[in-house]
Amino acid sequence: MKPNELNALISLLDDPDEGIFSHIKTKIVSLGHDVIPVLENAWEHSFSPLLQTRIENIIHSIQFQKIAENLRLWAKTSDPGLLEGALLVAQYQYPDLDILKLNKQIEQIKHDIWLELNDNLTALEKTRVMNHIFFDVHLYSGNTVNYYAPQNSYINNVIESRKGNPLSLSIIYAIIAQSLGLPIYGVNLPEHFVLAYGDSEHSADPSLQNDSSRILFYINPFSRGAVFSRKEIDAFLKQLKLEPKAEFYGICSNIEIIKRLLRNLMNAYEKLGYPDKSGELESLLNSVTIG
Repeated sequence: MKPNELNALISLLDDPDEGIFSHIKTKIVSLGHDVIPVLENAWEHSFSPLLQTRIENIIHSIQFQKIAENLRLWAKTSDPGLLEGALLVAQYQYPDLDILKLNKQIEQIKHDIWLELNDNLTALEKTRVMNHIFFDVHLYSGNTVNYYAPQNSYINNVIESRKGNPLSLSIIYAIIAQSLGLPIYGVNLPEHFVLAYGDSEHSADPSLQNDSSRILFYINPFSRGAVFSRKEIDAFLKQLKLEPKAEFYGICSNIEIIKRLLRNLMNAYEKLGYPDKSGELESLLNSVTIG
């Protein structure tokens, strides 16, 4: 579409008729991400609150469609990266996320841990090094005050505040560990996400999921990386009155982790009284599931 045609469409967005707005919105949204700078320019030069609100609505719709498509494509790749998935979820709330800055912050933690690691350390000793740098040096901790707040599930917020919930802390911890060659992966334990340290050949290969026989021990990042055994999971499930299932003990895929992240956000916004946001996140969850 030519610039003058697009500007003509935008000029009609302040028409009070909702039907006309809906028709124009559909047409502009179909043009995709490239029209956002033009819409932003129109917003800046407008004195109409109605026009500005509708432009914001359209920009959000375009960005939302892009995220949904990117999540679908991410889930279809042969090896969906955990960091990439978490960043896509964060872009739902923060479309202009500074990914380069976040990568640098993660790389700094990784570098600090790498300096302390060596091949002669045992799995437990390597975990102690991880814990020391992650919790004592970089001061990450569980957000016990605002446990259910949405910001606990956006990786950029967690990295900035250094506070998160069990899942978000586990995601960052696992991303760093795996980048250092440590076989630490997520465990989809009900009510409280944790990590598992596998043997030297353990990986996130789907064929190895739910195979807890190759797990050396478990890690709880929400409790400063506390190490525990299968017996503690048994006791936890008994407390929740849940039947033990293999999936509660073995590692899970990155797709399952991102799906849980989206569900956490859905519940958080539902609790805060934002059903529209919860509904959009459910659509993103469907994109990952279908993907």
